[in-house]
Amino acid sequence: MKRREFLKLSLGTAAVAALSRDVQAQTGIKEIRIGYQKNGVLVIARQQAALERHFAPRGIEVKWVEFSSGPPMLEAMNVGSVDYGAVGDSPPIFAQAAGAAIVYAAGQPITNGQGILVPAASGIRRITDLKGKRVGFTKGSSAHNVVVQTLEKAGLSYADITPVYLTPPDAGPAFANGSIDAWSIWDPYFAIGETKQNGRILVNAYEITKTNSFYIANRDFAKNHGQVLQQIIDVTSSTAKWAEQHRDEVAKALSTVTNIPLDIQTLAANRSSFAVGPITDDIIATQQGVADRFFKLGLIPKPVVVRDAVWKPAQT
Repeated sequence: MKRREFLKLSLGTAAVAALSRDVQAQTGIKEIRIGYQKNGVLVIARQQAALERHFAPRGIEVKWVEFSSGPPMLEAMNVGSVDYGAVGDSPPIFAQAAGAAIVYAAGQPITNGQGILVPAASGIRRITDLKGKRVGFTKGSSAHNVVVQTLEKAGLSYADITPVYLTPPDAGPAFANGSIDAWSIWDPYFAIGETKQNGRILVNAYEITKTNSFYIANRDFAKNHGQVLQQIIDVTSSTAKWAEQHRDEVAKALSTVTNIPLDIQTLAANRSSFAVGPITDDIIATQQGVADRFFKLGLIPKPVVVRDAVWKPAQT
């Protein structure tokens, strides 16, 4: 190798190394901790190592932490154990009411894939038939909101049912053995209930109300590492765009990561919405309606203003 070429290569390598050091100096972090559940865009991003490929050249390691539902994820995020994760509409409201250190970073309208199941042979045929029944769901989850709004639409009150607070892994067996009369849940558990636990859809969430899921960040992480957070959102959004066009591959990826059978993940993937975008005024208004409803029912201890917890990227 000629001396000039050697110097050129050496300087190029040095520039890359310097860039990596500069990025670390600017961000001040060496790892990002991502919270995920057994569904959605982040599972696909993990399977594709999309975040790892983006951040490895920048000297930042990506770590993944699995949760069964949103509430425990946001508890971990509040204490700084998780930096970023995806949840339904209700967990951030409960978290914000409790003063948790979280912000809304991005939104995702939900068009299908959650609702209320009853056993196929159940006499529950209409929403009003839920009166006096035991309805299972995860407290503080998006399934909680589906129950509240479903009852409201049918002219029932929250007091008209017996809520049974169960995590998805516990609710599935309870539904299958008849310990609960109905189950409010999201995919892929919704699909499992339909296909493996002899469930019948009483109502789909989209028939009741507009719902959204959210990408939430730890407040200090968002404040101190806004550039990194924006990059995470950008990678998440790119993964979502790919997922919209490759649902068969999405199902395979979800099945591989979660060990849930391919037929179930195919059902879930085919009816999922993946698009990720900014928190719009419409999304804020919908989420504020959920918060106001929960406060009116006494489910949260104080009113919250959703907009106060929406992250605003720094203007450049």
